[in-house]
Amino acid sequence: MSVYRSRSRAPAASRAKVLAAVHDLLDAGAFHASTVEDVAARAGVSRATVYQQFGSRLGLVDALCETFDASPALLALRASIDEGEPLDALDAFVGHAADFWAAEERVLLQLYGVAAIDPAAEALVTRQRGDRRAELERLLRRLRPKDAKRALALLLVVTSFETYEELRRHAGLPHRDVVRTLRQLAHAAV
Repeated sequence: MSVYRSRSRAPAASRAKVLAAVHDLLDAGAFHASTVEDVAARAGVSRATVYQQFGSRLGLVDALCETFDASPALLALRASIDEGEPLDALDAFVGHAADFWAAEERVLLQLYGVAAIDPAAEALVTRQRGDRRAELERLLRRLRPKDAKRALALLLVVTSFETYEELRRHAGLPHRDVVRTLRQLAHAAV
């Protein structure tokens, strides 16, 4: 029985090592120039292990995206949609979205930056946008704005990583001021 347990843990342990290596390479701005062999070496596993568990570079990024789904900020974001007064839920949504962008900023900069030329990065960006849109549509059902289509369009812009980056990095606002600004824009949108 102990042999079975150690075998069942081995894939999870190697998977975690590989995902940590992908995250580190993205954080360092080196993932897109890296090969699957580079990822395997950094994780301390064989190339065959990476291919067995992930299949491709696209599989690596998709699996990384799944780890984002477990992010405390995203879990709080999803929970906030149905809690409290609708405008409070909107404020919480915006704050948690910004917290997620801040927590994964360096990694997301890499992925968003090459989404036009890297299918794996494009898949992640597309998935994140779709997930955010679905969550905002759910929130808007509670808010009941006069023009839901316009409100959705504006909230998609307000809660995007690109908007966060524009305010944080290019306008030089500290995180708390970014959140305050985004909340003001979100209120104006609905």
